[in-house]
Amino acid sequence: MSLEWLVAWSWSLDGLRDCIATGIQSVRDCDTTAVVTVACLLVLFVWYCYHVGREQPRPYAAVNTLMQGPDAGGLQNGFAYCQSPECVRCSHSDGLNQKLYHNLQEYAKRYSWAGMGRIHKGVREQGRYLSSRPSIQKPEVFFLPDLPTTPYFARDAQKHDVELLERNFQTILCEFETLYKAFSNCSLPQGWKMNSTPSGEWITFYLVNQGVCVPRNCRKCPRTYRLLGSLRTCIGNNVFGNACISVLSPGTVITEHYGPTNIRIRCHLGSAEDGPRVVFMVDLWHPNVAAAERQALDFIFAPGR
Repeated sequence: MSLEWLVAWSWSLDGLRDCIATGIQSVRDCDTTAVVTVACLLVLFVWYCYHVGREQPRPYAAVNTLMQGPDAGGLQNGFAYCQSPECVRCSHSDGLNQKLYHNLQEYAKRYSWAGMGRIHKGVREQGRYLSSRPSIQKPEVFFLPDLPTTPYFARDAQKHDVELLERNFQTILCEFETLYKAFSNCSLPQGWKMNSTPSGEWITFYLVNQGVCVPRNCRKCPRTYRLLGSLRTCIGNNVFGNACISVLSPGTVITEHYGPTNIRIRCHLGSAEDGPRVVFMVDLWHPNVAAAERQALDFIFAPGR
């Protein structure tokens, strides 16, 4: 072994040792914030994979079955499911995409394409949003892209309407109590609907059902109905708008389901008391749906269109 080779070998070991020492020091000096950020992102990714992976695609088991109607029969996964042709969420027409695009084009011809970018994108990509693949958001009828989402919206999102409903809590309660006095142990009073649930009992009394006023019910709750007209963001002119009194008996379980759309937020007005869970529900516009988009959506999804 020559002297020159030994010198070169020693120099190489020194260089390797210096590189390793430099790398270790760099890791030690690494920004703690960056490490924490990467760790949080990793945890979120693992959670997302678990959440999506545990969802099993299955046929929709609707909760809006009208038990007293002849069109409400049928079982699916052990639960009754809705077969009513009037239910916008449960009656999927084959030509939905073409129908929506035709309605959008008709609206644009009458008015303008200005501000229709998101709606056009939503209609164009409707098949992807309504596919059977597992997804955190998968509305049953229409998805408007690029809308912020959150499990619960702050009161300030629709401050005027929320405060107006709260101020009129006693008015709504008094009219409900009058309705509830008509109940007996063996029959469901006129105007109420029984919904299908795996267990328990869930009944609803609609003032507005899928954008259509229910005159007989509104006459029984005149002050509550007039209150709806004072709400600035109430959805009242398309099939996604509802206003009703909901009564859940203790122990009732509602089947997991997706809503029909993300353009609305559902406001619940109730009080925490023992016994049946009574809530006044009304659909309000999502605060990030622009005025031009609201007008177009009212046209595209007008009841009966």
